[in-house]
Amino acid sequence: MAVTLTPSTAPVTPARPVRDRHHRGVSRWVVLALVTLGALVMLVPFAFMLLNAFKSPGDYSSGGPLSWPTEFYTKGLRTYWTEVNFPLKFWNSAIIAGSVAVLGVAVSLLNAYALGIGRVRGRLWIVGLFLLANMLPQEALIYPLYYVAKQVGLYNTQLSVIIIFTVIQSAFGTYLLASVMGTFPRSLLEAAALDGAGKWTVLWRVVFPNLRPTLAVLLIFFFIWTWNEFLIPLVMLIDNQTQTIPVALASLQGDRLMDAPTTNAGALISLVPAILFFLIFQRTLARGITAGAEK
Repeated sequence: MAVTLTPSTAPVTPARPVRDRHHRGVSRWVVLALVTLGALVMLVPFAFMLLNAFKSPGDYSSGGPLSWPTEFYTKGLRTYWTEVNFPLKFWNSAIIAGSVAVLGVAVSLLNAYALGIGRVRGRLWIVGLFLLANMLPQEALIYPLYYVAKQVGLYNTQLSVIIIFTVIQSAFGTYLLASVMGTFPRSLLEAAALDGAGKWTVLWRVVFPNLRPTLAVLLIFFFIWTWNEFLIPLVMLIDNQTQTIPVALASLQGDRLMDAPTTNAGALISLVPAILFFLIFQRTLARGITAGAEK
């Protein structure tokens, strides 16, 4: 028996054209223009700082902060470098910020491992406590910290500042990592347990490799945040040999007199190490944020 094939009468939906991601209409360019404008606005204070860093006090007094300098003035840079002993202040800031970054990440990892994977009783309350501690202003902590440092003999030492900021930064790191580890795949942990891995082996062979991008981001943030801290180092470090760059920069300002060109030159020099550190680890930061988004 012959079988006749008839074409289907169902309507055929035409294939949707694939839109090029580089041609998404006017809205894409509007957003790009707004972001560019916002970036330029944020760069305006840095442009003023760069302009006044190479301006003589006479030009600043006669023309103000918006005038163009009549000469390339570099005495402000040399004055700041020699008066505050910038190499020593740079070394102090690097030691404190680097130590806090490494110790803060280590403490955050251990705390979050116990809370996020170890399933400590009352985990949510403890994580909430870490979040609350991270929200406390430094002005409310400065007197108790000063009193304790005096009692234990750590006042005017870099170790006191390292301990304080390690605890402060690890409070945020613990809250963040505990939230991440709370969603860690249980299948990986169970497979490691079946292979006879202990808790430390699971931490360093399973958890740590998966969280390495996130830990790198925390390390960068902790370093930059600690580098820019001012209030606690100002109170805890009174000796010129132990002070950091932000405290040294503030020492240029008197009660009734301020050398604006020297202050701008000092701010420019003080900003360069943080910018270089960010540029060096920019790819690490981008990979860490991208890895966190993919997870």
